[in-house]
Amino acid sequence: MSAVSQENTIHIRPATAEDWPGIWSIMEPVIREGETFTWDRDTSEDAAKAKWMKEAPGQTFVAVANDGDRILGTGEFHPNQAGGGSHVANAGYMVGAKHSGQGIARALCAYSLKEAKAAGFRAMQFNAVVESNVRAVWLWQSMGFRILATVPEAFEHPEIGYVGLHVMYQEL
Repeated sequence: MSAVSQENTIHIRPATAEDWPGIWSIMEPVIREGETFTWDRDTSEDAAKAKWMKEAPGQTFVAVANDGDRILGTGEFHPNQAGGGSHVANAGYMVGAKHSGQGIARALCAYSLKEAKAAGFRAMQFNAVVESNVRAVWLWQSMGFRILATVPEAFEHPEIGYVGLHVMYQEL
């Protein structure tokens, strides 16, 4: 899948082991900032790699610049639950700060929706969309996700204190 941004054309493809340094260069600042993901801010690189890199039926993927070398964003999807809940996917996306606002998160999400459906998932659920991350909330809603519930004060934002976490859902 390709997308056109303000600066270039991107291509989204499954991640390889060789992509990890580029993936980590995007993930580490997002994790350390602690504003949009429910990960511990001191998560080690090894722990992040173990948590982010998925195997089938899940997948980890990257958005790369048209030169094929620069990783601009990354995403992953996996079963949201085991057993009887394994037909619903869960996903996450991170985009490099320098590439925010260029349609990369939208392209990553679109890719994951298509690939998750192809992998046999019937729906996708986001368990913890930080309420104060209004750009992401708007984007996911514009892509067909709806807010099922908001857990009040479930996330401690490092700057603004306790905010809600949205549970968002879309059938595939």
